[in-house]
Amino acid sequence: MKPKRLAGWTPPPGRADPVAILAAQGETRIGELLPLRYARMRASPFAFLRGAAAVMAGDLATQPHSGQMVQLCGDAHLANFGSYASPEGMPVFDLNDFDETYPGPFEWDLKRLAASLAVSGRDAGFSDHDCRALATRAARHYRRHIGRLARLSPLEAWHSTINLGAAIADIDHHKLRRRLEKRLRHAMEASQDHYDLVNTDGAGISLKEPSSHTGAIRHLPQHAHTIEAAFAAYPATLQPHCADLFSRYRLVDRAFKVVGVGSVGTFCAIGLFASAANAPLLLQVKEAQVSVLARNLPGGPAYDAQGERVVIGQRRLQAQSDIFLGWTPAPIGGRHFYVRRLKDGHLAQIGATIESDMLRFTAALCGRTLARAHGRAGDAATLAHAIAAFSDTRGDFDTAIADFAMDYADQTERDHAAFCRALDCGKLA
Repeated sequence: MKPKRLAGWTPPPGRADPVAILAAQGETRIGELLPLRYARMRASPFAFLRGAAAVMAGDLATQPHSGQMVQLCGDAHLANFGSYASPEGMPVFDLNDFDETYPGPFEWDLKRLAASLAVSGRDAGFSDHDCRALATRAARHYRRHIGRLARLSPLEAWHSTINLGAAIADIDHHKLRRRLEKRLRHAMEASQDHYDLVNTDGAGISLKEPSSHTGAIRHLPQHAHTIEAAFAAYPATLQPHCADLFSRYRLVDRAFKVVGVGSVGTFCAIGLFASAANAPLLLQVKEAQVSVLARNLPGGPAYDAQGERVVIGQRRLQAQSDIFLGWTPAPIGGRHFYVRRLKDGHLAQIGATIESDMLRFTAALCGRTLARAHGRAGDAATLAHAIAAFSDTRGDFDTAIADFAMDYADQTERDHAAFCRALDCGKLA
């Protein structure tokens, strides 16, 4: 396939109505949270793109694709990359959301990343020339890093990571590098167990409802039974030594948590567990629905438990998956769930700072990180050969991805405007 087959975007005749897609998706979500989801998506074209993974998956399915299949993140936009601490305490930069993971054409992830950079750049006031440069840069660093991974053994590629500290050290902007290095030191020194979310007194420990999250964490008794049932069922999917470790903790509090943009309206909660000495462990239970990619890639794998799909994808793609990652073997209250450690907010904020202050650097870092994930989950040598076969010159592939990103940025702005009109006229509740 030549690069021009991967380039550009023109809406096909009879393109599905994005508002109708979002309305249908809302039917499977918690109704009282939909106004919050829509309000967040209304904020900007980039916020809309974050919540419209189902729309973009449907659009990608109408276009020619490479046929080179890998385990996809499924929602590889800019904000779904971030930082966290490895079990050894190393700050790692990686993909951090796998709700839509599914096998598919490798360029679907790369196109979503490139489009998100173009849209985010426009939101930040960048010229189209600079937005195109962001998308091109992500594609170029993706292609180059796949080439580097192809020269490694499969085991070496599997164990490769992106060290956040080393990545920050590569920033050529002196003041920004020093500022990020300082924030990284402070984040690593801060608690990695979210003690700022935990009340401690003589009677034990409990979850706070912090003012900084304004309504994002709430004690909702009506959901307590579902949360408890999910946490009770999930240890059956842990490896025996991890299940033994988990058994040394008991559930002492639970609270509902509103997350992200794309996930708003799905069931998500925090469980506070305590050891015999009241040492806290915070886990997140999150609903797993059918991937938006599965609906657009017929013939792919089927899963009895959607949480298992998420966990399998995360373990394949993420360099350092946590030991408490698991799922509920059967639906609970008609919902599928997976469980993981709660993300560390201090390190996550470092990633957000990189995004807002250094989009050019972030484009390269995310492109390289996505390549690392694809190269870990699949055969990097085969993928590198396929990319090389797309063009006679290396720049053709990068340009093709950037062409798509800019066209799809235009489409996202049109869809966002239509979405806002639908909200104004009451078409979306």
